[in-house]
Amino acid sequence: MKLRPATAADVPALAAIAAECYQVTFVDFLDPMALAGRNVEFFTSYFPDVIARVQVAELDGSVKGFSQVTKSHLDMLFVALDAHGTGVGSALLRAAESAGVNTLECFRDNRTARDFYERRGWRLARSYERPFIGEIRAFVLYEKR
Repeated sequence: MKLRPATAADVPALAAIAAECYQVTFVDFLDPMALAGRNVEFFTSYFPDVIARVQVAELDGSVKGFSQVTKSHLDMLFVALDAHGTGVGSALLRAAESAGVNTLECFRDNRTARDFYERRGWRLARSYERPFIGEIRAFVLYEKR
């Protein structure tokens, strides 16, 4: 596995992974309208503005996951569904932690992500609700010291 900074050439792969993860992972707690808006086209237009803060993980020359970081906060960490269990997520998280990341947010009902972070020593700091895609949604904030 190789970790490296994302480039503009990675945008199609990043958009595909993000859209795939939204459509499959978040189907149980986001409504169909919200999911419909987080498609490949949405992410294709999103990533060019944040590409400098994205790191990708490659397996066998293909982008299989990414993380996006703002200062010490992990904004996103997504792994292609066909790469789950390969260590891509753990490698991206370790790299983010090594770069000083110590907070992250995820949907309160995303037990898969929450279990992933908790197994790696992240601790729940608080639960809250905030607007997201036109609705008030439940989130949790995790910290790692």
